[in-house]
Amino acid sequence: MTAKTWGGRFANTTDARVEAFTESISVDRRLYRQDIRASQAHARMLADVGLLTSEEAAQIVAALDAIADEIERGTFVFSPQLEDIHTHIERALIDRLGDVARKLHTGRSRNDQVVTDLKLWVREAIDELDGQLHALQAALLTSAERHRDLVLPAYTHWQRAQPVLAAHYFLAYVEKYQRDRDRLADCRRRVNVLPLGAAALAGTSLPIDRERVRIQLGFDSLAANSLDVSGDRDFALEFVFALSVIALHLAGWAEEWIIWATTEFGFLDLPEAFCTGSSIMPHKKNPDVLELIRGKAARVAADLQRLLMLLKGLPLTYNRDLQEDKEAVFDAFDTVAASVQLATALIPQTRFRREAIASRLEEGFLDATTLMEFLVARGIPMRSAHEAVGKLVRLSEQRRCRLAELPAEVYESIRPGLGSEVYHVLGVDNALRAFRSVGSTAPAEVDKQLAGWRDRLRLSAAAP
Repeated sequence: MTAKTWGGRFANTTDARVEAFTESISVDRRLYRQDIRASQAHARMLADVGLLTSEEAAQIVAALDAIADEIERGTFVFSPQLEDIHTHIERALIDRLGDVARKLHTGRSRNDQVVTDLKLWVREAIDELDGQLHALQAALLTSAERHRDLVLPAYTHWQRAQPVLAAHYFLAYVEKYQRDRDRLADCRRRVNVLPLGAAALAGTSLPIDRERVRIQLGFDSLAANSLDVSGDRDFALEFVFALSVIALHLAGWAEEWIIWATTEFGFLDLPEAFCTGSSIMPHKKNPDVLELIRGKAARVAADLQRLLMLLKGLPLTYNRDLQEDKEAVFDAFDTVAASVQLATALIPQTRFRREAIASRLEEGFLDATTLMEFLVARGIPMRSAHEAVGKLVRLSEQRRCRLAELPAEVYESIRPGLGSEVYHVLGVDNALRAFRSVGSTAPAEVDKQLAGWRDRLRLSAAAP
């Protein structure tokens, strides 16, 4: 029988089925670096306050480094009988140092230990993902500058709406991922509060110095209430929510490009390295990576739902239910990080089919709204202008022509003199040049946004 860290109360051995049911080492072993780092900080603090000698703390710190090295080299032996990563490391430490190691857990509980480890892990994950999102923004910005002069139809309800610069389209996603980064940064503030020192739930009567641990581990502040922090997983929930929003943004982009790559749209050509074929149809080039990015968003959303249900109705303070938090957190992060990396690699290698886009760009009355606003600018009430242009569109459909191909007398019938000036706002190019509002697809506005994002992301201008 392997001795349990809590075994003193029990006379009988644990049922093997219980050990298999309650183990979490298969999931939480990836917290080993965080557990070792926090334990080393705790040991140094115990020496500072006289609960360990300096020599004992040094022995513990060195032995923990050796254990970390074994885990990284793959020579460390994991066993389900030892429940979790915290118990594994403590047992390995005791095997090396005996009673000296048994002093390490002084003034702490697995309750504050595990939440500290998880906060350290989430903090590192946020920093890593922020860097990945920055790289994705850079890829989008580079594509925006490369396709600066390309005009695309923009859609509502998957119906053609108005013309936009492709650069404006790419920058829309730069904005979305910036909000995602901002959400992660805001989440990080609440993550970066040290739980260690709360012990089981009420604190400790021993003279520990939580501030020394806070400084060593780089937390911004100390958790103020031991009852609250012992069972707190708000930070995990918030983190996975932020991941879910990123996944949704990726899924929406993937959906667009899946459709744009179809023969029916023909807007873009995806790189072969990011596509797969068919086992029966030799001509197929399937956008599997994009489809999986879209599909995996459901997985991340499910992880969020899993955490919500896990935390529902839990009383203060720690409950074993919380052992189930890590798998959802790890899976959501792994899924989003992999999706972001693939998107970052795929975007620069995708080719837009400029001729195919241009060949149908005048279809769909992309200039209709600009025409309406042209009438408004000449004193026609907006609703009257809206109705008039709607009738012009219907007439164009009946004649199978564009608005710019309607004769001048049609426009003269709306307002005398209109036929001589209306044509300079009709057509996609004219409609695009007519935009002027801040944040619009107006070429000058897009240039300002490109320059602003280059500076914000600290990038140099892309070569044409």
